[in-house]
Amino acid sequence: MLDLKLITGNPELVKEGLKRRNAEIDIDSILELDEKRRNLIKNVEELKKLRNDTSKEIGKIKKSGGDITEISAKMKKVSDDISEMDNAIKEIEEKIKDILLTIPNLPDETTPVGSNEENNVFYKSSGQKPAFDFEPKPHWEIAESLQLVDFEKGATLAKSRFSVYTGLGAKLERALINFMLDVQSENGYKEIIPPLLVNAKTMTGTGQLPKFEEELFKCERDELYLIPTAEVPLTNIYADTILNEEELPIKVTAYTPCFRREAGSYGKDVRGLIRQHQFNKVEIVKIAHPENSMEELELLLEDAEKILQKLGLHYRVMTLCTGDLGFSSAKTYDIEVWLPGQNCYREISSCSNFKDFQARRANIKFRNKNKKVEFAHTLNGSGLAVGRTFLAILENYQQKDGSVVIPEALRPYMGIEIIK
Repeated sequence: MLDLKLITGNPELVKEGLKRRNAEIDIDSILELDEKRRNLIKNVEELKKLRNDTSKEIGKIKKSGGDITEISAKMKKVSDDISEMDNAIKEIEEKIKDILLTIPNLPDETTPVGSNEENNVFYKSSGQKPAFDFEPKPHWEIAESLQLVDFEKGATLAKSRFSVYTGLGAKLERALINFMLDVQSENGYKEIIPPLLVNAKTMTGTGQLPKFEEELFKCERDELYLIPTAEVPLTNIYADTILNEEELPIKVTAYTPCFRREAGSYGKDVRGLIRQHQFNKVEIVKIAHPENSMEELELLLEDAEKILQKLGLHYRVMTLCTGDLGFSSAKTYDIEVWLPGQNCYREISSCSNFKDFQARRANIKFRNKNKKVEFAHTLNGSGLAVGRTFLAILENYQQKDGSVVIPEALRPYMGIEIIK
């Protein structure tokens, strides 16, 4: 959530930032509401002063035996006016808050300006594309031929875009989860097992609500939501908390299943494991000091990259432009892994700095060295999306005879060197 003082104090800066990310928000309506709120507060303060001063006068009149009927009636009207204005102020503040919750974050000055993903900027890459002396297959063909994933059974048990991992497929998925958690633990992240169901306040804290309610699976009877990512509970562990500066940065990681309705995405990536309603992911989250959160973003990116480097998978990193930024993000790097079976790169992790945007919504603060309380910065990234790493291994390590070689880093977890 943006700071109201920033909007009222420098509306043109806010308008320009929103324009860079192609967001159409009526900032003037907030300015009008805030001016009305300020005027009401001024009037209330004047009436309260009048009431206090008159109360002293009434005391003197009473003491002298005078009649206070008329002046008391006037003060009753003043008290009623104060109550009415206080209610009006609360209503305006609620309206302002509702609008603030729908405004996206402002892009960082280092985020490149652009209108869509085609304007994202190459940042770096690692490794080389594998060479094949045969036509590489897409992962869904490999998974079905080796009986690693049953796509049809997933649709039967639930609906389309659900899958059943079987045999060595299930073992490979579990191996990847354990491997990723071990690597992130080595990177200094504290492992957490959070709830998979959270309340609306928690979803609001990280920006999923109210804007993205259509993307969420909701348990109506219990007023709980299935998490779309572990970012939600991990970040909100520190909601309504004042941390000490010495504790920063806080680094936590978790494996969770993730649930997304993927509303509006039908017709996209319908084959295989790319766009599932339920998928596994290892998330890494940081609560950082505002002065060095951009440095922490670079380190978080490196922590996510280490997984792909250890697995020997070629990837590139793209800096997202303003028009492709997520709602809450100020700056984001997308890690895109190479998929030879589809002859393209696919996102496997997004690493973002939200600055104080989520912290304001979730009320995450810290006490600095001067004992002043201020909002922290929050960051997160996938470390990594497990299903997409699974399919990347199938496509990059496939052999001409249809088998799949297990990357060396995973062999202690799998107990085998090849799937055939």
